[in-house]
Amino acid sequence: MAGGLAALLDDVAAMAKMAAASTDDIAAASARTSAKAVGVVVDDAAVTPQYVRGLEPARELPIVGRIARGSLINKLLIILPIALLLSWLAPWALTPILMLGGTFLCYEGAEKIWELVHPHGEHEEEPAAASGADAEKKVVKGAVRTDLILSAEIMVISLNTVAQEPFLLRTAVLIVVGVGLTVLVYGAVGVLVKMDDIGLAMARRDSPGAQRFGRGLVAAMPKVMTAISYIGMAAMLWVGGHILLEGTHELGAAVPYEWVHHLEEALAGVPGVGGVLAWLGATVCAMILGVIVGALVLLVVLGIGRLRGRTADAQEA
Repeated sequence: MAGGLAALLDDVAAMAKMAAASTDDIAAASARTSAKAVGVVVDDAAVTPQYVRGLEPARELPIVGRIARGSLINKLLIILPIALLLSWLAPWALTPILMLGGTFLCYEGAEKIWELVHPHGEHEEEPAAASGADAEKKVVKGAVRTDLILSAEIMVISLNTVAQEPFLLRTAVLIVVGVGLTVLVYGAVGVLVKMDDIGLAMARRDSPGAQRFGRGLVAAMPKVMTAISYIGMAAMLWVGGHILLEGTHELGAAVPYEWVHHLEEALAGVPGVGGVLAWLGATVCAMILGVIVGALVLLVVLGIGRLRGRTADAQEA
């Protein structure tokens, strides 16, 4: 009896260790995949606040919450099953799909640069509050549609990072990443959209210090949003270029991956700061590739747009 009890306790202890190891594996893999999706995450955080522009302050957080719920549905009920099915039936397709997503990121980054140097004019988007009685429904639907694209990129990037792991671990990691990044992004968005209100409330307090801080917060928010937009632009070019670098290597192309790898090795040999220089060198190379690919795609898109415009003008004439 004592021997059986000891054996049972040993089995329980072994199972506990396995469970702890699995939890550690999920946490580590989730952190690794989240880091690779940083460009899309920053872009998501930079894009989402525009959907509550013009709405009543009391409705901002409820709408952010509804968009977050839609984002979770996108990730867990739509994208996750498709991605897992694809990783089972056609794992070879993950790299090309990921490269398409990387190309799209490069295009978006290049388009943002183009808009900075070539503004579209004085056109302003209509505030959400002016969209009519069903403004909130339209805002949420539009935001969730945009989120579907960004969420698909996040989940495919994450899946590709753990593609060689067992099925259950892949599933757990994608769930953790999907929920964790949604909470992170929309939690940050919720804080950002309420910063103005917090600043105004503090500016109305009796304390001179609180008033100064509140006015400073209100004045700083436009600059903060602009900075986030720039960071998102750089992150998209970096992550998109990095995806294309690794993807071309996995598909058998030696260049340009080997060039960047040799540069990393050379920079890593610098005493003291080699690791930092190697990372910076690889990051700059990835961004340069992102700019080049994004610019080429942008030229194609602009060319198609002009051809369509000419065709429409010819038909009207």
